[in-house]
Amino acid sequence: MNDKEEIILTEIDPLKDSYHESFIDHPAHAKLLQTKHTALLVIDVQYLDAAEGYGVFADVINSGVPPEAQEYYFTNLKNIVIPNIQKLQATFRKYGLEVIHTRIQSLTKDGRDRSPGHKRLGLHAPPGSKEAEFIPEIAPKGDEIVINKTASGVFTSTNLLYILRNMDISGLFVTGVYTNECVSTTVRDGCDLGFFVTVIEDGCTTVTQHLHDSTLDTLRDRYCRVIKTEEAIKEIEQMVADKIRKN
Repeated sequence: MNDKEEIILTEIDPLKDSYHESFIDHPAHAKLLQTKHTALLVIDVQYLDAAEGYGVFADVINSGVPPEAQEYYFTNLKNIVIPNIQKLQATFRKYGLEVIHTRIQSLTKDGRDRSPGHKRLGLHAPPGSKEAEFIPEIAPKGDEIVINKTASGVFTSTNLLYILRNMDISGLFVTGVYTNECVSTTVRDGCDLGFFVTVIEDGCTTVTQHLHDSTLDTLRDRYCRVIKTEEAIKEIEQMVADKIRKN
């Protein structure tokens, strides 16, 4: 065997087929849409970490994120991610599917209930603060559920699992920020807990293209499906229409 053949072999994923059968291509994705047991999860699109001049980005120079990374993040967020989340929210609402919002917000004004990690990072969005507010374009409507958290993973730090079980939801479409942090943690945890997870590739983002792509490469074919907004909307409309025809 020559070096080229060895490289090709090492790039082959021997578990891809079994994971696809169990998680990615599983018929439950379609069934859960048809029966309205799938929810859209919008993660942490709020002033704390998704608005220029606030929260993490209040001090542009000392934020720890280089100016070029900030420009990439906010341009991508404004021009691609937020519009796509809006489209998805509209589609889910149109067909009576749940839209669930998470945000970073402490229970207390001084943040003493925050996770040790958020304390070390200095992340704090007190109740009633601007940092705890959702970006207006994708803010909750009506009595949509809002989950407050003070850790990266929403499953480990809130009662989201209890709520989803109560509503008989087993499918999740995931959007939000940051791809490599709160989104990734939630996706992995959700998969381990038995949910059929779909990540919207152009409905989430982070501070560099490399971090975004490398995170999705790790999640793809293991913990979730990775699809784009238009594909997701088409799938939802097809599944619902098919259900209507059958009824």
